[in-house]
Amino acid sequence: MSRVTVIGAGLAGCEAAWQLSHAGIDVDLYEMKPKKFTPAHKYSGFAELVCSNSLKASRIESAAGLLKEEMRRLGSLIVPCAEETSVAAGGALAVDREKFSDLVTEKIRSCENIRIIEEELTEIPDGDVIIATGPLTSDKLADSISELCGQYLSFFDAAAPIVTFDSLDKNLVFFASRYGRGDDDYINCPMNKEEYLAFYNELISAESAELKEHDREFFKVYEGCMPVEVLAKRGEDTMRFGPLKPVGLTDPRTGRRPYAVVQLRKENDSGTMYNLVGFQTNLKFGEQKRVFSMITGLENAEFVRYGVMHRNSFINSPKLLGADFAMREHDRIYFAGQITGVEGYIESAASGIMAGKNMARRLAGKAPLVLPVTTMIGALSAYISDESVKDFQPMGCNMGILPPLEENIRDKKLKYMKYAERALDALDKVIKED
Repeated sequence: MSRVTVIGAGLAGCEAAWQLSHAGIDVDLYEMKPKKFTPAHKYSGFAELVCSNSLKASRIESAAGLLKEEMRRLGSLIVPCAEETSVAAGGALAVDREKFSDLVTEKIRSCENIRIIEEELTEIPDGDVIIATGPLTSDKLADSISELCGQYLSFFDAAAPIVTFDSLDKNLVFFASRYGRGDDDYINCPMNKEEYLAFYNELISAESAELKEHDREFFKVYEGCMPVEVLAKRGEDTMRFGPLKPVGLTDPRTGRRPYAVVQLRKENDSGTMYNLVGFQTNLKFGEQKRVFSMITGLENAEFVRYGVMHRNSFINSPKLLGADFAMREHDRIYFAGQITGVEGYIESAASGIMAGKNMARRLAGKAPLVLPVTTMIGALSAYISDESVKDFQPMGCNMGILPPLEENIRDKKLKYMKYAERALDALDKVIKED
């Protein structure tokens, strides 16, 4: 009988082990707790939630609600456990952390073909392996992964926000590259002096997020990707000679060079999402929405991901993984969880489902299960394996990564419901045909 090693009993590792177990495959599940804890982990149980206790919105017409429904239909372990241990949280699914962890641990331990091994692995073992060690992978194993991948990233991560193309004011922004070089690859948000100074003053006084204790040491030595608010505090014109420089650009509305320009760069091949170039930031999410919405054309922007700054470890998945979460050059090795570049609790768990299912299918001689990109899981899988993605950064579930609808619907709630209906219809068809 086949045996698979799963490294890490977080959300992704537990989902992967659960899928393998129910496919009749023996599993060695390695978890270094309680012998060794990361700086962020405190509880000995599996699937520990170290940040919020919320698994985000429940309504089906939300990205998170759609993702959880897809997971449920694919036989998720995490979603039913969360619902059973839920606490009141309005329209969100939030849990009692310890009860949730205890229930997941109990479910995993009750599987006769899952052997729990409580020790730290310091190198990738031989045989079939799913690596689900999260963004705080222990140093020695991280070294082993780095040697395997050659493009393993482990640093203090400062990422820029991403907005949807549909939410931009097309009357105020314009497509152009500096000096007309190449195609019109950038969306430009021009600002006059008055607009720039108003934005600048709000930016330098905006409130930053507090760094977690285990991140502070990394922040002291972090030098790349300076947060835009830190750059701004070095002087009123610093940004105008950096990411907001207007040289080589002409505003078609005025026929003149703007005082400052914020550029947006395509985030995905379909052009549904754009990131703010040079706007890596540690501002609180609410402050990002308030201040960045002052940028010309972004007044009503929909932020599908806010900028973040934290210690993070993830592989360059678009260069390394297929949409089935297997390595392209080492098909015995799969990755799952935040180490793949999916960001968030349920996103990590969903990737664990896919890695577990696809490992089981590979061992059974079946073709990989790659879901349609119209599903939330399929879109996330496509994003982390899309070789056209440059400057890869983690991504959580959002409606912006789904292909546009054929019909143009202005009402957001109705549009998102159509996205959800399309996704679930596509998923049900795959499940029925499989």
